[in-house]
Amino acid sequence: MSVGFIGAGQLAHALVKGFTAAGVIATHRITASSPDTELPTVSGLRKMGVNLTTSNKETVSKSDILFLAVKPHIIPFVLDEIGPDIEDRHLIVSCAAGVTISSIEKKLLQYRLAPKVMRCMTNTPVVVEDSQLLEQLMSSVGFCTEVEEDLIDAVTGLSGSGPAYAFTALDALADGGVKMGLPRRLAVRLGAQALLGAAKMLLDSEQHPGQLKDNVCSPGGATIHALHVMESGGFRSLLINAVEASCIRTNM
Repeated sequence: MSVGFIGAGQLAHALVKGFTAAGVIATHRITASSPDTELPTVSGLRKMGVNLTTSNKETVSKSDILFLAVKPHIIPFVLDEIGPDIEDRHLIVSCAAGVTISSIEKKLLQYRLAPKVMRCMTNTPVVVEDSQLLEQLMSSVGFCTEVEEDLIDAVTGLSGSGPAYAFTALDALADGGVKMGLPRRLAVRLGAQALLGAAKMLLDSEQHPGQLKDNVCSPGGATIHALHVMESGGFRSLLINAVEASCIRTNM
């Protein structure tokens, strides 16, 4: 098995790092293409032993699984370029938000019958083997699950944009700590550990987050008073609206 990435930015770098760290594929069997050879991520991929090229066609020729790791508006141009080079062996995996499987298939059908296309961590399997192979790769990076394609925009709004919500919350928590006298570095560390510990507790216990929240709120205590302030400020509504806004934007 060989893997290719059209695009050598942050996403490609993160996936390659995860794949190789888990031992699911050796770096010499990975090729990535980018028109900009000066990107820090390109340098990082090169140091890991990935084959780098400026030619998307070369990446296609050296790959069995091909990740489209470019911005959504670039996808049509990439497909026009590589379409004639797609063969039966290729599994195309799109990582572009808002770009549907059908739109990619429509482009590729100009060059080949029945192209195999999947969206990262989504779609009904083209064949069972393809789905299992992609799941093996993606599970090496982190949590991997399968959803119907019509839910992928919601996944993007919650999970894809989720780290930004968490970083913003962490930044605000640290600001609160600094306001109350903590050094910035310590405040960030304490906030990060609080979020990490809460997430781990939830995943390990499989309890409802509301129950875990109740467990740490003593009657008349500091935490319930803090939560009252958060509720008064519309904290829940802000997060719900943020997920909705990201989902809607993805689908535009």
